[in-house]
Amino acid sequence: MKDWTGKRVLILGAARQGQALARWLARHGARVTLNDLRPLDDMRAVQASLSDVDAEWVLGGHPLELLDRVDLICPSGGVPLTLPIVAEALKRGIPFSNDTQIFLEAAPCKTIGITGSAGKTTTTTLVGEMAKLAFSKGTVYIGGNIGDPLINYVDDMTPDDLAILEISSFQLDQMTISTDVAAILNVTPNHLDRHGTMEAYTAAKARLFDFQTKNSAAILGRDDPGSWGLHGRVHGKLYGFSLSPLDEGLDGSYLDDGLLALRDGFAYIPLLVREKIQLRGDHNVSNVLAAFAIGHAADFPLDAMLTAAEEFRGVPHRLEFVREWNGSRWYNDSIATAPERTMAAIRSFEESIVLLLGGRDKNLPWKELADLVHQRVEHVVLFGEAAPLIEAALGPTSGKTRTQVRCAGLREAVDRAAQVAESGSVILLSPGGTSFDEFTDFAERGERFKKWVQELL
Repeated sequence: MKDWTGKRVLILGAARQGQALARWLARHGARVTLNDLRPLDDMRAVQASLSDVDAEWVLGGHPLELLDRVDLICPSGGVPLTLPIVAEALKRGIPFSNDTQIFLEAAPCKTIGITGSAGKTTTTTLVGEMAKLAFSKGTVYIGGNIGDPLINYVDDMTPDDLAILEISSFQLDQMTISTDVAAILNVTPNHLDRHGTMEAYTAAKARLFDFQTKNSAAILGRDDPGSWGLHGRVHGKLYGFSLSPLDEGLDGSYLDDGLLALRDGFAYIPLLVREKIQLRGDHNVSNVLAAFAIGHAADFPLDAMLTAAEEFRGVPHRLEFVREWNGSRWYNDSIATAPERTMAAIRSFEESIVLLLGGRDKNLPWKELADLVHQRVEHVVLFGEAAPLIEAALGPTSGKTRTQVRCAGLREAVDRAAQVAESGSVILLSPGGTSFDEFTDFAERGERFKKWVQELL
């Protein structure tokens, strides 16, 4: 849609994405209604921040009558698509969109989109650092599912700029547009409480490729069956990344005998030795390889990519070192909201591990993680809403696991972990569940964890 004047748009959810979209649409002449389940008393600060925006507010519920006077409905990322108002809108044939879709329709510049079940924030951030060094003429914008919604800045963008977006499956669910360069890092069980089945979750991720053209570039993880299984849906140039040498004829980045390298046709380009990567774990090496493949597909200069990769020290709440205490080293991996992520974190350490597991379950399988825990973890501290479920999956202590204890919340879990911590061990918060049983998001959980660890005497 190019002309928003007089268009009636219903935005479901007045959090970060909904607020940004309301401001932009109102500025472009749309008649905006902001609808949120939260009551007025909880929304006064949000309303005050949008006091200069001409929008109607409907709070405390999602009345179906709102659909009687809308041309477009825009659910924010966190809004369940199982809501009766969403089902009714679909039944009536009302078009759907969201802030990311509308941004991409309006953006005048080249765009890079990155999604995946794990690693997308680390990869997006590193690609952003590469781009900042690569672009001397235009401005690099980084956002989407991280940072600010980029629709806040689209009116200031020029054709010389570059927009790099982390895009979640929640956003992709409604999208009918793709980025110029698109990467699907991996597709492993996640958000099944939202999507219901792996097939539906995978289909949401695949939409990032579905609307590309033959002039687009697509990047897939060769080591991940869920990601690589989508290579048949690529419309443009395909690149891969892998912890092993790539298949013959496949361009991209890979690890070969401790050296990161690029293949471009018949050209072989050595990059850097693995030891120069300052992030722990094979999964982070894979993220760096993905960033090189994305940067190469986007024509970044090699020097810019190499400098950024060597200087990159990671993102908060992702295997973030907190402190050394009585000879033990404490790490914050609060972003690990799925068992697969916790498994990657465990594999990043050779030391004795005290593992803090818990939070809220997302209807994901725990057995594979339980098997790995018995092989690699000496002490397990369970906390939060999912603790009984995880405890049942773990069963009695066996293998390498010496103790297993259940706590009510994360604060108690920190104290119990400190009791069993030994010199030379790693104490790892890598919960495997979301934070919503106790905190507003994974970042708040990680910040609280760091605070409580720093307070240990």
